[in-house]
Amino acid sequence: MPESLDDLLSRNDRGILFVGIGNVLRQDDGAGVYISRGIKNRRNISSLTVEVSIENYIGKINSLNPGILVLIDCVDFNSAPGTTRLLHVSQTEDLTFNTHNISLGKISEFFAMPVFILGIQPEKIDFGENLSYIVKDQADKIINLINRQEGLYGK
Repeated sequence: MPESLDDLLSRNDRGILFVGIGNVLRQDDGAGVYISRGIKNRRNISSLTVEVSIENYIGKINSLNPGILVLIDCVDFNSAPGTTRLLHVSQTEDLTFNTHNISLGKISEFFAMPVFILGIQPEKIDFGENLSYIVKDQADKIINLINRQEGLYGK
């Protein structure tokens, strides 16, 4: 089991699909969408932006058949804003996700591949279109980490 995003990326031999989840009209809840839009698609890494309706993308995700599925979302860990954790979906039952019609634990049952959650602790989830500074800074670091892996795995 990978302990960090860097660890997961370094073990990537079957391909990773990053799925951006969130409501872009609720400030930091849009962090997953922001990150997925910043990822450069290439041979072993790709992204899909689903916003608040991941259930509408189950067929598409399964048809892409990635080796690993990483759902990127705003998660309340009761931690400092910007805190990021990579968790296997089985580790998320006590965590709060703000804008879903269905829990990520339930949705993961529709996928055959391993499912991870890359969660980011929000600072603000009030109505508004901009990420808070601390969450945007962390999101940019995640995008850079994922895109930096390009040299290791080819295009």
